[in-house]
Amino acid sequence: MSNYVAESHISEALIGEPEVVEDAAAVAGISLAADVESNPAWLRLKAAATAMQVVQVKDGSIPEASDHTDAAAQVETITSAIEELAPLFPHDSAYLKVVVTDFKRWAAGTDGTDTNGASGFGVPDFYDSLMAFQPQQSRADGIRHLVVFPMYTQNGSTNRLVEAVLVEVIWPEFIVELEEEYTNKLFVPIRFLDFTPGYDTNSAVLFPETVAMREIPTFTWGAIFSDREAARFRRVVRAAAEITRIELPEDAAALLDDQSLAEEMFVMWDLIHDRTHMRGDLPFDPFMIKQRMPFFLYSLEELRCDLTAFRESVTIERDENASPEARKHAKLVQYGVIFDRIFRFAITGTRVRNYDGLGGQLLFAWMHQHHVLHWTDTKLTIDWDGVPEVVIALGAQIDDLYWRSIDRPKKAHWLAAYEMLTQTLTPNPASNWARGLSDDVLAGAPKGYTDEVLDDEFPLSMFFEALDKKMKTVIESTVGITGRD
Repeated sequence: MSNYVAESHISEALIGEPEVVEDAAAVAGISLAADVESNPAWLRLKAAATAMQVVQVKDGSIPEASDHTDAAAQVETITSAIEELAPLFPHDSAYLKVVVTDFKRWAAGTDGTDTNGASGFGVPDFYDSLMAFQPQQSRADGIRHLVVFPMYTQNGSTNRLVEAVLVEVIWPEFIVELEEEYTNKLFVPIRFLDFTPGYDTNSAVLFPETVAMREIPTFTWGAIFSDREAARFRRVVRAAAEITRIELPEDAAALLDDQSLAEEMFVMWDLIHDRTHMRGDLPFDPFMIKQRMPFFLYSLEELRCDLTAFRESVTIERDENASPEARKHAKLVQYGVIFDRIFRFAITGTRVRNYDGLGGQLLFAWMHQHHVLHWTDTKLTIDWDGVPEVVIALGAQIDDLYWRSIDRPKKAHWLAAYEMLTQTLTPNPASNWARGLSDDVLAGAPKGYTDEVLDDEFPLSMFFEALDKKMKTVIESTVGITGRD
């Protein structure tokens, strides 16, 4: 979902789906790694990785030969610490063995990618250890992983520095039931135990595509930090509810008081959202593939996936054959989609091609214009009985746009998407798209269309401008937040 959805790393649709493994190694891994975040070996590893970041450059290499002696010492600390910690993670034994080898090859300059001569520390290549790391094969609640790679952190650092993170899988029993229907063997929901500075940011995903490697494989997993999502949701929505004076339903208010409940809600939401990127009447160029196009198309794709999760949650909630836990969490997902979208997404980040923000703006305006959301007497109210049908209708409109797109040229699809947005949202008065693109642009390459889109093509409404001013410090305070904060 949004800035933390695993849309671009799944390049092949469910190829070689592994079965969930809950074997002796996985079970042992739950108890053996208890309190690992305070283990001296982990603390040494974390300190050494953090020290290495100071001398690395954007591509992960260490170009200054004068830094290599100290870097080699840090690598020795990292590898010895991994070897000391490895027995606590029997389910990751193959990965932890190979990552030690990758670190040593990188330091020695024997990995075939060295650009600094025999002294090593060229552009790192951790392809082999990445291929050995398969967390989707042991999705058991509470199982822990030690993850160490040169990598960038989405919505965090864009530099491929050595990062280390301790994580724990969240896999509640009702998700086992739902996964039979909403199959997503690549999805791994996790929570933070500890991390290096690249994750002391807004980053809430751990994706294989971020790792420094010599070639791009077919990726087989994507991990999302449900605890960070839940923690910032709880803090932001609580503040926004007080500012807007909205009276939350009792079960929605429970999310703000219970971190574990909020985490489970996000696991269910992400499970359905993530798989939706590969399903439906998709345009010929799937949105998961990185390409240059108007940012509002990414807005519609992310919102489509969230609204699919919303629609399916309504179905589950109304299904008398579903378990009580599944039905309970299905209702919570509906609250989650609405409140996270309108209270956090809409006003988080800059106004430069903010596609998540635009999705939040669209959902708010759609609900308001369909009379289930009201801002009257400086108080926000929502008619919850009418919400499901109205929100599902927005998803259906996006689905229809996609269905029709298959018969349209790409540029015509872009124009149709813009027209759909402007039926609900007001574009920037300076917009060339709103005025009508010139004949030269219309007849030209797609790049001309994209160049004409303003950074803030759909500015904040007066409601969101006011809310943004009051919420700014709250949203800023969620950087680096975890479920323990």
